[in-house]
Amino acid sequence: MSGLDAWVNDAVAPVAEMLSRIIFFEVPLFGAQLPLVVLWLVVGAVWFTLFFRFVNLREFGRAIRIVSGRTPVTHVPGTGEVTHFQALATAISGTVGIGNIGGVAVAISLGGPGAAFWLVVAGLLGMSSKFVECTLGVMYRRENPDGTVSGGAMYYLSRGLAERGLPRLGRAMGAFYAAGIVIGCMGIGNMFQSNQAFVQLVTVTGGPEASWFADKGWLVGLVLAFLVGIVIVGGIRSIARVTEKIVPFMAALYLLGCAVMLSMNAEAIPFALREIVHQAFDPDALSGGALGVLIIGFKRAVFSNEAGLGSATIAHAAVRTNEPMTEGLVALLEPFIDTVVICSATALVIVTTLYYEPDLFASGLGGVEMTSAAFARNVSWSPAVVAVAALLFAFSTMLSWSYYGLKGWTYLVGEGRRRAQAFNAVFCAFVALGCMMKLQAILDFSDAMVFVLCVPNVLGLYLLAPVVKRELAGYRERHP
Repeated sequence: MSGLDAWVNDAVAPVAEMLSRIIFFEVPLFGAQLPLVVLWLVVGAVWFTLFFRFVNLREFGRAIRIVSGRTPVTHVPGTGEVTHFQALATAISGTVGIGNIGGVAVAISLGGPGAAFWLVVAGLLGMSSKFVECTLGVMYRRENPDGTVSGGAMYYLSRGLAERGLPRLGRAMGAFYAAGIVIGCMGIGNMFQSNQAFVQLVTVTGGPEASWFADKGWLVGLVLAFLVGIVIVGGIRSIARVTEKIVPFMAALYLLGCAVMLSMNAEAIPFALREIVHQAFDPDALSGGALGVLIIGFKRAVFSNEAGLGSATIAHAAVRTNEPMTEGLVALLEPFIDTVVICSATALVIVTTLYYEPDLFASGLGGVEMTSAAFARNVSWSPAVVAVAALLFAFSTMLSWSYYGLKGWTYLVGEGRRRAQAFNAVFCAFVALGCMMKLQAILDFSDAMVFVLCVPNVLGLYLLAPVVKRELAGYRERHP
């Protein structure tokens, strides 16, 4: 790292380090290190699951029927901009990313196969958090004069808490949330994604030494910025039209690849399932015993599906419906698809590979590289499929997070075409920079800014949960 990269990184590093220490502060618990932000999110998910009497499981079938169109949903003309499926696809594109491929490998390498078990448990619990926040996102959204919709955590924090007699607290929390999502989107949903897309492209075309793209980050960055720009300029409707096509394709492509690998590793599947369950409760597991494995699995899940962060509520709030509950039910499918399905598929491919190559974790490979190696063991060219999936994951994530950041921006400065265009221009510039610069401190800073948002968001969900419970009871009466 040299030149501008080093100057910016050195300037931001002290602030990023301090912020990360505060937000990701860990406390020792029975020999394991527990990040308080993970505890805050998981406790909230458990409480919402119990408070709503396992709505994540009881209403799963109804959610499928709504998103597939088998349960008709009416709406008043002018309310919302996208369909239930489009809203879900946009939100999923924001959560399904590089972490589903590489992050799972890191979790298993640290905590052993048992981490995959707790990852699934956390994903199931996160469905309840997502249900609550996305129901509120539709309930408290704002319909603009031009027919567009603005919604998300900042709106239900400010408007919802005002209804509860806490207007000042609501305004402060809403403004804080909006500022955090604007800053955070430039890193976790922008520069990190474009940077990883570039790295994958270089890797699959020969590596840093042989790839033609190795020294052309500027070119890849400009192409990505152009592709992102032509989509996001049309707003949520344009983004939704793209994501509803990309998300099913990229998910199907990756899951098909996993299915092929697992069919070739069929004899190792019983071993994998046995190890995942056994090591989830093994006091001698790799990192901190059984509790350490649980923490690693939960941490990977909440970092992947973002349940409790409130980010996806911005996409779900744009749905066309006059029944907020319908989108809350659809939203609970998001952690299921992201974590229970896609992350589990990655985990099974890696753990079945351990059956044949017990030294896989000792190979020194990073997250995505380890997953690619697991694929390559069976089919030499299969890492190309992983790379294509990773590129699509990164691209779709940038589309969704551009919308999240835009709505945070307009919440702070007001609606307006020029204001939106200014934000989109800056966002695209950061897409290009992500391929050209290695600013680890900025990425650390943005990660911290995103995850600190769970503090006001989950607090708001606790205060507004009774409102959602009344809405759910009314909906069940109208639609038994």
